Amino acid sequence: MDDITSSERKNNRRKGKEAPQVEEISKEEAMSMYREAAPSRVLEIVDRTGARGEVTQVRCKVLAGRDAGKVIRRNVKGPVRVGDILMIKNTEIEAAPLNKVK
Repeated sequence: MDDITSSERKNNRRKGKEAPQVEEISKEEAMSMYREAAPSRVLEIVDRTGARGEVTQVRCKVLAGRDAGKVIRRNVKGPVRVGDILMIKNTEIEAAPLNKVK
């Protein structure tokens, strides 16, 4: 891999030089990336979190993998509802509980 700075990349783009080609991966390699994730079903929506409420904290049950049957709390970005299936790469780490100040 070439060691070039961001200013050199900008200059190359201005001069019309081609960017280095990205290495393509096979379909089997792409599918193996998804085999590492474990499916989990959303059981409960706990609350919204984040600076603007863009993240939803949910409790979900891991359906397969090493931690099958374990119920964990995770933060999810994007639309989610009870019954959805999430593909979780790391089932050992649990999100911190939300501290509500009233």
